[in-house]
Amino acid sequence: MAPPPPPLSIDTLCGAGASGEAAEEPLSPTARMFHDFYIVAVLGLGKPIDLEPARAGVGATLARHPRFCSIRVMDGAEPRWVRTTVNLDDHIIVPDLDRAAITADPDKALEDYVASLSTLPMDQSRPLWEVHVLDFPTSEAACAVALRIHHALGDGTSLVSLLLACTRSAADPRALPAMPSAQPPPPPSARRKQGRRVYGAPPRPAWSAGALALAAWVLACAVLAWNTVVDVARFVAMALQLVRDPPTVFAGVEFRRKRFVMRTLSLDDVKLVMQALGCTVNDVLVGVTSAALSRYHFRKLGDEQDTSRSTCFRSVLFVKAKANWPANGTGETKKFRRPYKPKGN
Repeated sequence: MAPPPPPLSIDTLCGAGASGEAAEEPLSPTARMFHDFYIVAVLGLGKPIDLEPARAGVGATLARHPRFCSIRVMDGAEPRWVRTTVNLDDHIIVPDLDRAAITADPDKALEDYVASLSTLPMDQSRPLWEVHVLDFPTSEAACAVALRIHHALGDGTSLVSLLLACTRSAADPRALPAMPSAQPPPPPSARRKQGRRVYGAPPRPAWSAGALALAAWVLACAVLAWNTVVDVARFVAMALQLVRDPPTVFAGVEFRRKRFVMRTLSLDDVKLVMQALGCTVNDVLVGVTSAALSRYHFRKLGDEQDTSRSTCFRSVLFVKAKANWPANGTGETKKFRRPYKPKGN
């Protein structure tokens, strides 16, 4: 049996008293806002999971983080986090599923189970996270692990950073996994060859390009500024309920049961589109999602072939504003050289 990974350099004693009593910490405004709002993620593994080493690893890493060993107390004058003892049996779940359904269509069995996680409440008397081990092969993985984490514990970026910090390299169990290094930005001449980006201000032309090119650049910047002001004004008006988005088939989806459907995209194809348009991977994926939602919407209305109609869909995109995850085994980031403390809510 492989030894469990060594403990992380994570601050697990923040706010704890000297005598060892349960520490308390006030909830952030974001943590108070989220009630039954969960982050559900599915990880496909290349080989069947060995439950005992995995359990030991979770106990030595994830379960030691302050947010993952605290309960959210909402009563009283001040909502707060209260430290508690973590019972891994309550958080590492191996469901007993219908073997006939798994044999008939394992992909659908996985999707059905993950979809059910979005409708089940969490026990508020214990830390708000679960690891579901689905130990059967699918078309793309030897087994799968579904994570259900309450959004009050953190956002997607901080949770992904924490998950990466809890893993170890297969070649060296004491080393963090090697991540691809950031590519240096291309020189301005190469960026100009890629063409205009799909968003953002266009690059300023050289003075030798002439007055017409400079005037076109100024006009493009003015249009971008105007569209930005209009979008911000519309968003503020919507937040104040002065205007409403037009009704669509997606209205009220937050109260319906969700279904998680997994599809595999070729990263090479995504990069090909990215390089052709001069955008980012996220831009391509947002465009694919937008096209899928548009086709679904008009198909539900029965006029999928009518391309003359347009409908406004509004989305919220959270932008990463935190430091990168630790890049060495000491729990320090290369950029800031300070102890790594995954942030949450």
